[in-house]
Amino acid sequence: MQNNLLIILACGTDNPNRATRAAFLAAAAHKEGRNVTLFLLDEGVYLARKGIATNVRAATGDAFDDHLSYLQAHGVPILVCTPCAKSRQFDTADLVEGARLATAVELIHLAGDAAVISL
Repeated sequence: MQNNLLIILACGTDNPNRATRAAFLAAAAHKEGRNVTLFLLDEGVYLARKGIATNVRAATGDAFDDHLSYLQAHGVPILVCTPCAKSRQFDTADLVEGARLATAVELIHLAGDAAVISL
């Protein structure tokens, strides 16, 4: 069984259900002992911007921010596509704790050694 899991999220506030599910799955996989990485790209990068995640809720009522807090507290990598963030006018100083900018090359390397879920 593959122990590494990469969750790629390309939507953000435009689809709070999928966004929240990605964070939920990342937290659930971590709780099951998986090595998890959450990679945000396209609209998903907004979720790593300070103050945005607190307003994202799924139709079920669970909040993206609750799952994000778990990921942050447990050191789960939260990677943010560099050109996606730059094109949306934000940089490292705008990111939530535990998030960092990353490149497509890093995404490809992670994907080569992990099971991948793309939302």
